[in-house]
Amino acid sequence: MKWLDDILGKEWEIKPAGGATGEAYFAQSHNEKLFLKRNSSPFLAVLSAEGIVPKLIWTKRLENGDVVTAQRWMDGHELKANDMTSHRVAQLLSKIHRSTDLLNMLKRLGKQPMHPTEMCEHAIQATQLYGNDILVRTSIDYLSARVEKVQLHVEKVVCHGDVNHNNWLMSAAEELYLIDWEGAVVADPALDIGMILHWYVPQEEWTTWLAHYGEELTPDLEERMKWYVVYQSVVSMVWHRGRNETREERHWTHILKTLLVQLHLIQ
Repeated sequence: MKWLDDILGKEWEIKPAGGATGEAYFAQSHNEKLFLKRNSSPFLAVLSAEGIVPKLIWTKRLENGDVVTAQRWMDGHELKANDMTSHRVAQLLSKIHRSTDLLNMLKRLGKQPMHPTEMCEHAIQATQLYGNDILVRTSIDYLSARVEKVQLHVEKVVCHGDVNHNNWLMSAAEELYLIDWEGAVVADPALDIGMILHWYVPQEEWTTWLAHYGEELTPDLEERMKWYVVYQSVVSMVWHRGRNETREERHWTHILKTLLVQLHLIQ
């Protein structure tokens, strides 16, 4: 971590913070706290400007071309599962989905809109080793049979792609943030909405939650949400199976089986 010492100086205490991509660290000097990351996406600056992630303090380029970003280190907590029914979650997600600045930046970074036909093909490829699994076979049949129905034109927006409760932070000052944007895509907003409603919000509360988001619960939206949740669930299940991550695989197997029962595709 010599490069961090060179940037910050010896008076900073630096600890690894994990992270799926790049290198992430916590740094503290007296009362000042920073979250540092190497090679974050340029998308981070727009997210910070929109108040969606903790404030970006500075950006520095290293001699080797790598870029280091420093964000305000938030004292606070991750949301719990039952916090996800909050109108604030719905409103922040709505702000994200309706942001033209976020959409324009992702497009400038080369992100092309994701279409259901491409996602269906991805699911088929990702699950081809598990064709004898009844959950996999039923899911692929469902996705293939309905892909044209959800393919109908829907305005594509910036979607986070992994809106589980661990990625939502509430600061000590009651500021709500959505972090970990490495998997951001341009897609149907039902991709994010479906995950939250199916995972966290009782069905009888969907209409109220969506009202805070600014949308009505229509048969079309329901159809699209179900399609995307089945897609995400079957792909996640086989991904963890391939990595021998039994606990995570079991989690997604339960979610997928519950969905397919609700859709009356299995008993």
